Amino acid sequence: MGYDLERFVGYVNEGLLCCVCRDVLERPLQAPCEHAYCDACISSWLIHHHSCPEDRLPLDISTLRPLHRYMRNDLSRLQIRCVNSGQGCDAVCCLETLHTHEDECPFTFISCSSTGCPVQVERRGLESHLLECEFRSRACPSGCGHTLLSVDQSQHNCVAELRTELELLRAEMLGKVEEVRREMESRLDSQRRHMVQKESMLKSEVEDLKGQVSRVMCDVRAERLRRQELAEAELEKRELLEMLRSLQPCRGQRNRDEPIRGLENQPAEILNKVC
Repeated sequence: MGYDLERFVGYVNEGLLCCVCRDVLERPLQAPCEHAYCDACISSWLIHHHSCPEDRLPLDISTLRPLHRYMRNDLSRLQIRCVNSGQGCDAVCCLETLHTHEDECPFTFISCSSTGCPVQVERRGLESHLLECEFRSRACPSGCGHTLLSVDQSQHNCVAELRTELELLRAEMLGKVEEVRREMESRLDSQRRHMVQKESMLKSEVEDLKGQVSRVMCDVRAERLRRQELAEAELEKRELLEMLRSLQPCRGQRNRDEPIRGLENQPAEILNKVC
């Protein structure tokens, strides 16, 4: 819907009137046929019709465009009375600045800023209303720290309110303690499971190490036994050589030494056979 023509001061060009509602254009749009309409008016019209309401030419919402610049300028310069003129506001301003004025107009009715208050008052009378509003809040005059509504002040009991607040705090604290307890138990359970798993892994590693140590000890004992046998064989070899030397006759030193030297150079398997 457009602006009521009666609100305007001075002449208004007919081209600035909506072809649907016949009021002054509000948020105007223009058709290819150059007829202009309020945005809300033409949108509603095109739901049921597909033609221009003025000349019946085919029209689709996608073909609508903003108003020509010269028409927008003419529209912006129109002088209009405040919507609150009936309440006593005598302001007249350009259509371009109308919303700015009405957002600040002292005659505009606004809701009381007190939570829960259903009263609407003129902006200029809000401060006076707040002084006596039953829903205004203020600190308890007894100093308990509670914020009271004027309507509840006669029923307010500081001791009861403080006791209630204390109970709420106590319940909140108990809830937090229980939450911390559950969290700690959860962490402890997790640590226990981790320790059991770690203990199992350590036991497995210890068993593996024991097996390795056992195999190494067997190898060491076998090596010691082999070395002992070699030492005994070497000792027997020396004793045998000494025995052979003592059995050779003194004469024929050359014939005597050759078998001995030959015997010294024989492989170990010959000595084993001799033994």
